[in-house]
Amino acid sequence: MSELVTTAMGDTVAYDLRGSGPAVVFVAGAGPHRAVDPWTTETAERAAAAGLTTVVYDRLGRGESPAEGRIGLDRELAVLTGLIERVGGPAVLCGHSSGCWISAYAATHGLRVAGLMLWEAPLGAPDGSTADWIGDYERLMDADDLDGALAAYMRYMPPEWLEGARRSPNYAETLAGVPSMRADGEAMVWSASAPMAELLASLADGVVPIEVTYGEQTYPEMHVSADAICAAVPSAVQRSLPGANHMWVPEAMAAELATFVQAAMAPARA
Repeated sequence: MSELVTTAMGDTVAYDLRGSGPAVVFVAGAGPHRAVDPWTTETAERAAAAGLTTVVYDRLGRGESPAEGRIGLDRELAVLTGLIERVGGPAVLCGHSSGCWISAYAATHGLRVAGLMLWEAPLGAPDGSTADWIGDYERLMDADDLDGALAAYMRYMPPEWLEGARRSPNYAETLAGVPSMRADGEAMVWSASAPMAELLASLADGVVPIEVTYGEQTYPEMHVSADAICAAVPSAVQRSLPGANHMWVPEAMAAELATFVQAAMAPARA
């Protein structure tokens, strides 16, 4: 049964809490929530069995975390703050796709983040095209064209992704979650707003460990992105893990998380 936490901004968020030990909070990217993401649930179950406290939550505006109004990055950070407090903080954040940049933003803006596990962080473009892309999505969304907004947001995904989503019986639910992707867009724009070394400068000392991961059968761009993050933060490491089509294999990811989180949280427990 879901547990609930109310943030300092008044939002109520549903989450699953499992296990005991050092904590990891899973930060989904654009779209997923618990009911449609069995991979993250299985990963959290396995990681909890390996000695971690795991938190999987429905992002604002998705699943059992309904939200009205403008769902921006400020509200998402309030959610993470509340969840980290719930587990007694600090916690490692495990970001997936654009959730990587929400996680990195949190780590560089004062949240009690003990480490970052980043799975397939997409790379924004520093020439302003990232802001233009997200601007197109926001204009369509604000005009209540949710289908057009989703297409705009996913324009760089393989076309079969959107085609499959539109054929799905859950497409209405997918569209209902489109406003929640504004925070993803804001995080992506931030990721391209300055040289990455500048954006992540506060993490360069390695006090907040970073592991950049991607699937063994992923898109070529993910290797480029991982290299860029590790070049900006020399203490970061990268790993290739079993996974394809932008998703990890739960058993392998849980094992990697158990090792990483235990090591990242060791100073906090000393």
